[in-house]
Amino acid sequence: MAERLIPHNAGRWALWSFYALLLIAAPLLLNSRLSLTLLSQAAYLIIICLSYNILLGQGGMLSFGHAVYAGIGSFGAVHAMNGAAQGGFYVPLPLIPLVGGLAGLCLAALLGYVSTRKAGTTFAMMTLGVGELVAALALMLPTVFGGEGGISTNRVYGAAWWGLTFGPQIQVYYLIAAYCFVCTAAMFALTRTPLGRLLNAVRDNPERAEFIGCNPQRVRYQAFLLAGFFAGIGGALAAIHSEIVTVEVLGSARSGSLLLFTFLGGSAFFFGPIIGAVLMVLALGGLSALTSAWLLYVGLMFLLMVMYAPGGLASLLVMNLRLAAAGKLQFLGAAYLALLAAALPALTGTAALVEMLYRLQLDATLGMTLDFIGMPLNADQPAAWLGAGLLGLTGWALFALARRRFLEQWRQLHAEIESESAAQTGADADADAETVILHRNLP
Repeated sequence: MAERLIPHNAGRWALWSFYALLLIAAPLLLNSRLSLTLLSQAAYLIIICLSYNILLGQGGMLSFGHAVYAGIGSFGAVHAMNGAAQGGFYVPLPLIPLVGGLAGLCLAALLGYVSTRKAGTTFAMMTLGVGELVAALALMLPTVFGGEGGISTNRVYGAAWWGLTFGPQIQVYYLIAAYCFVCTAAMFALTRTPLGRLLNAVRDNPERAEFIGCNPQRVRYQAFLLAGFFAGIGGALAAIHSEIVTVEVLGSARSGSLLLFTFLGGSAFFFGPIIGAVLMVLALGGLSALTSAWLLYVGLMFLLMVMYAPGGLASLLVMNLRLAAAGKLQFLGAAYLALLAAALPALTGTAALVEMLYRLQLDATLGMTLDFIGMPLNADQPAAWLGAGLLGLTGWALFALARRRFLEQWRQLHAEIESESAAQTGADADADAETVILHRNLP
């Protein structure tokens, strides 16, 4: 009876409450101007990455042109803001993201009807071609897209909205955070609707879905429309934040970034793209400011994830939570420490080699001595190369040994969980059988 008093979705309510509190408290804990900028970028990128995952994760549609819909949302928002400031059709700033969403929806309705007629590799190639077509067309229409210089705007226009002018960065952040929470909740609700379930069915087995009366092309098209709408909202929020939009937001490089970081976060899980969006901000806003070799590091990370964790960081988190729920995570404490102790010298030595190579090839005019984690490294000295190489090789050798031991323990613990789960299932089945027999024998 006591168990029935606890709602079955109490954990979900707690998780969503934590998510809302995190969005509210983040600027209070990190209140510098740079932090507010990074938090705002993370919030609207969460919307865009989640919208992309409607296609990739839920529908199994690999798109190489999703940035087009976010970019059209940005341009639609900029034109709406400029038109309202010049005395045209007035749209309050808090409603501008909906204008961007409608712009993304309209473009998705036009281009998605053609793209979603096919699936698999054909769909991927069509989205790539359509994305490049729109990006090229944008340069040919400078009056609409502003050419290479883009279009600038001013988000402070018209009367204040409940006393908010949206000039201060903190006000803009909370506007973006509000849309981030609402859009995240809406896209999660989509996964629980009949359309979301049909989208999963079309992803897993389109032939069987068609046999039960489902039209796979229509389901893909409807999902494409929703993905374009939410991407447009995210793009409009980006335009409000930066107050300038260029044709670069339509290019394949931006679409590739969405694909890469959504995969790194974990496209098989709903919260995976949220992790990917945060990683994207850290890479573009943090790592790129620290080193010119940041693209190499991101590429290596992507390669390692594809090889050893194709489910993304979300899959690693879920598997560790499974161990924690079974009370077995503490048995991996020493193994994790061994992995960390081996990874530090391995990554340090490898990064030192990369930084010295980049200094020789690309930044030689800055001098051969570079500051690496507080230590001077001279790229002209063989001793620096030898020391970094030995450190990296030793670290990777130790990491390989520690990883082998870790995998043995990891598989053993998961095998124990499977065995205990099977035993518990058998015990429950026996108990149910005894209950049925008891009820049959009652007078």
